[in-house]
Amino acid sequence: MISTNDFLFALKKAKIKFVTGVPDSLLKDFSACIQKNFKKNHIISTNEGSAVGLAIGHFLATKKPALVYMQNSGLGNVINPIASLASSEVYGIPMILLIGWRGEITSNNRQIHDEPQHKKQGKITLAQLKLLNIPYKLINKNTKNIRSLINNLKKISLKKKKPVAIVVRKNTFSKFNNFPKNTIKNNFYREDAIREIIKEVKEKNFIISTTGMASRELYEARKFLKQNTYKDFLTVGGMGHANQIATGIALMKPNKKIICIDGDAALLMHMGSMAISSQCKNLLHIIINNKSHDSVGGQPTKGETIDFTKISKACGYKYNKIVKEKKNIRKEIRKALKKKNNSLIVIDCEKGYRKNLGRPKENLQIRKSMFIKYLSK
Repeated sequence: MISTNDFLFALKKAKIKFVTGVPDSLLKDFSACIQKNFKKNHIISTNEGSAVGLAIGHFLATKKPALVYMQNSGLGNVINPIASLASSEVYGIPMILLIGWRGEITSNNRQIHDEPQHKKQGKITLAQLKLLNIPYKLINKNTKNIRSLINNLKKISLKKKKPVAIVVRKNTFSKFNNFPKNTIKNNFYREDAIREIIKEVKEKNFIISTTGMASRELYEARKFLKQNTYKDFLTVGGMGHANQIATGIALMKPNKKIICIDGDAALLMHMGSMAISSQCKNLLHIIINNKSHDSVGGQPTKGETIDFTKISKACGYKYNKIVKEKKNIRKEIRKALKKKNNSLIVIDCEKGYRKNLGRPKENLQIRKSMFIKYLSK
């Protein structure tokens, strides 16, 4: 495996002095190492396109390329700023992209088993880079001479005035044991909050849940309480878009109360969407704020410092509330469900999840059809 410290040393030797990106499970040990060692020169961005923007600004200010890290699902977010700004045909901005390859294709053309949302993206990752005319190198646990690889890519990036990429296969990086600790104590977890929420949800209500652990925990909580799981749309991919899916449903079903269970990192990714979702009177928007990218390593988000309720009020939500104690969750959900206008509730909790957390068993196409069936009644 490639030592995270060796990779860090290689970056510093190549005089890469600024790192930004969105956390990824394949890169969690790398990002933890960066977070500890780059300090003020490391920004965890809200989305991958914004990270490219930061890298462009860094180059304009210093004439030095930055490193931008992401999961391959984030390539969709970077196409616009790369093609319309960083491309050699426009401004010609050098940078190095570090991309975790979920759903990767092996050397014998087989796809490594991964979650459903990574199937398509895994197949087209390298094709996307080729389409964008981004030179890239694949690395894995056996890759040697990482220092020369980074140096050579940096030279190509500067010479050709364009982004270049390092595509990272699964299990490439060694473990980094010095992860940042959670300093905020709320004494309950997201799964506890979800269980409290669905105890108040009625048969006529529908839930759209965000990507990551939240959807898995919702599914298991429904099973545990012997509730119908098909009235939930589990947004297994498309991070940051759950509230707009909920809004699209709410607009077409004005007589049904639609509930969105969102996360702090997901909402931050496309926070401008609140200006749209706040227009739906029948929407209950719940943000479970554990101040972290919980499912990909627990890296911190700006959920630590910003007040979502003030933002939601400015966007037009009529009822805005922060809940910090588990005992108050059901009361606030009950109150919000009775309101004739929209509500936004922020539930502050600890980061973390059960290690034996399961996954939905049903085919996603079947789940979609059953959700539509119940929604149509």
